[in-house]
Amino acid sequence: MDHKETQQTRLYLLAGFLAAVLLVYLGVLYDTQVNHYDDYLAQSIRSIARPEKVEASRGIITDRNGRPLVTNRSTYTLTFDASLLKTGDDENEAILRLVQLCQDNGVDWNDNLPISRTAPFSYTIDQLTDTQKGRFLNYLLSLSQVKKALGAYLLEHTWLISADDVEIPSGEEADEKALARAADELAEKLTTQDLTAGLLNSAGLSTATLLEIMRENLEIPDSFSLNEARLVLGVQYELSLRKLPDNTYDAYILADDVDTSFISLLSDGGYAGAKISRSTVRKYDTTYAAHILGIVGRIDTQEEKDALGEGYNWDDLVGKSGVEAAFEQYLRGTDGRRVVSVNSDGKITGEYYSTDPQPGNTVELTIDLELQQAVEDALAETVGSMNKEDGIVERGAGAAVVKVGSGEVLSLASYPTYDLSTYRQDIAALDSDPGRPLNNRATYGAYPPGSTFKPLVAVAALEEGVVSLTEKINDPGRWYYPDIIEGTQTWSWKCWKGGGHGRVNVTQAITASCNTFFHEMGYRLGIEKLDEYAAAFGLGQPTGIEIGERTGTLAGPEERAARGETWYGGDTVQAAIGQSDNLFTPIQLANYIATLVSGGKHYDAHLLKAVKSYDNAEVVTVGTTEPANIIDISDSTLNAVKKGMYDYTQPGGMVYSYFKDCVVSAGAKTGTAQLGGDVKNNGVFVCFAPYEEPEIAVAIVIEKGGAGAALASTAVKILNAYFDQDEIGTVTLGENQLLQ
Repeated sequence: MDHKETQQTRLYLLAGFLAAVLLVYLGVLYDTQVNHYDDYLAQSIRSIARPEKVEASRGIITDRNGRPLVTNRSTYTLTFDASLLKTGDDENEAILRLVQLCQDNGVDWNDNLPISRTAPFSYTIDQLTDTQKGRFLNYLLSLSQVKKALGAYLLEHTWLISADDVEIPSGEEADEKALARAADELAEKLTTQDLTAGLLNSAGLSTATLLEIMRENLEIPDSFSLNEARLVLGVQYELSLRKLPDNTYDAYILADDVDTSFISLLSDGGYAGAKISRSTVRKYDTTYAAHILGIVGRIDTQEEKDALGEGYNWDDLVGKSGVEAAFEQYLRGTDGRRVVSVNSDGKITGEYYSTDPQPGNTVELTIDLELQQAVEDALAETVGSMNKEDGIVERGAGAAVVKVGSGEVLSLASYPTYDLSTYRQDIAALDSDPGRPLNNRATYGAYPPGSTFKPLVAVAALEEGVVSLTEKINDPGRWYYPDIIEGTQTWSWKCWKGGGHGRVNVTQAITASCNTFFHEMGYRLGIEKLDEYAAAFGLGQPTGIEIGERTGTLAGPEERAARGETWYGGDTVQAAIGQSDNLFTPIQLANYIATLVSGGKHYDAHLLKAVKSYDNAEVVTVGTTEPANIIDISDSTLNAVKKGMYDYTQPGGMVYSYFKDCVVSAGAKTGTAQLGGDVKNNGVFVCFAPYEEPEIAVAIVIEKGGAGAALASTAVKILNAYFDQDEIGTVTLGENQLLQ
């Protein structure tokens, strides 16, 4: 064979080898791309791409002039995700390192396992919500050893739970399998009300026993100390909940609102399984209006989740109180979805959004922030001064300012108050504070109105024709009940002025706050008619305020009968001067005065001015604009009642010494709510301004504040804050505009 033939043979062999390699490659490629396409695609997606929820930011809250009250601050959340662990990583070791890092740096982590975090261990079941108890019970029943122990105990103590439909085998039927089945059925009948530390301990499931069962079930190494094991078990418990059949949770968020310095420690330390995600938390741009704005938190009861409707998961942040809860449907954004690809080390290599998150809407309140500040400061100053004088530290106060002719609430204040930005850190102190700062007295404090009720009685008496504008009633200093039952003691009541006011008409009676005149009006009208007018003005009724309220009480036979007591005629005449069983809130009193001076147009009190899209491109909805009802009040009646309240603030009137410094003409009425015994009376005050064309109505209540006149200076501060020329621009300009 010559050299040329040898060379050709080599080429053929090489070509054949290459062809064989190509055929094998094509075969493998065909097998991968065609025969096993679905399998390899699924594996690829599982290993390098994961869908994630992208949390939408909540909408912002502003006052009526666009001043921001609550906005959002960008932050980060720490999630533990076991799927990010590399081959060879130990899950429990990774958890322990991560939790210890949190512990060392003062970062609180989410751990709802109801066993104290450090030895000596004890159950903390009584600190759980009903929903958290339900989750713990479901977890316990998923552990065969625990379920068996509970069932065995209940077989011997069946009276502890309601299980009438469980057949307990006896005699020949009581073989081992039948008893085991009955035990399982009994364990499954346990409810959250049955689940107590006492039950678990009695069933032989002490904290030490349960922790040992959990250690074995979750494969916690023996090398871990008991305290280390408890830290890891708290996280593993949360992860286990998300693996139960009825799981509706998202990924386990280990810690919220972690800062960048902590993130740096995570990155530098190479903490396996840790994932940082962008999020937002509420930022409070004012220290005022805490009772109005409210807080957000995670869903923690089944009832709450059901009330919110579809689309919510257990880990979602929702409004818990105030306008955050009232306007949840507007403030909540629409979460987005994204797909994140990671490499074998768990590092993110790419991401794309399948659905962009949509921020929540902007909620514009009727509140005027500068007026709110003035009202809260005025209450604090007045109460502080009173406390300094008599040392009554539990004294509280509430106030409301309502816009006449619309029902818009310009201010809603309660004292003492608190700072929303530090609420969670301060909660223990706030709960134990004798001043009850968490109580919103403006909407939940119900108080006897005292003489502030008299203008309403005057309207009812004039409109029902039981008295005329010119009729004068003599007040000798005591009023005697006309209908005396033979053999009984004569009923009579003193007027506050011992010598009486002499002969007074309705306008003069309001100015003088004559009890005798209004006792007579109550007698002439009767309790049914009094209550009819009071209800029409919104007293003892829901005001419509969106953040929740106490509806108060209208005095009358039905209320008294509900307590098993009798209503007497003398109760009616006491109700006519604002005593008896009448109990109203500051927001009800302010709205009643706003209704009166508007000529009878009764609007629902409301905090919502408008809802706009997050970019302000669209108005989604607006607040109430139509009156709820209209009370027939003639011009002559209205003028007579307003004049009586106006004269109250003028020379010779009871509060002139305070109102001489008011920058605007006003009408007012004090009230002293008698509490009986040695308890100092509550002080009540209502007013409106300007007298000629009323714009706002104000109501103030100070617990144990004494005579209502003591509140007049507070009312003047509020009116001056609203009407002072230096403030008018900020009150009236730029409405419906967002400030830059």
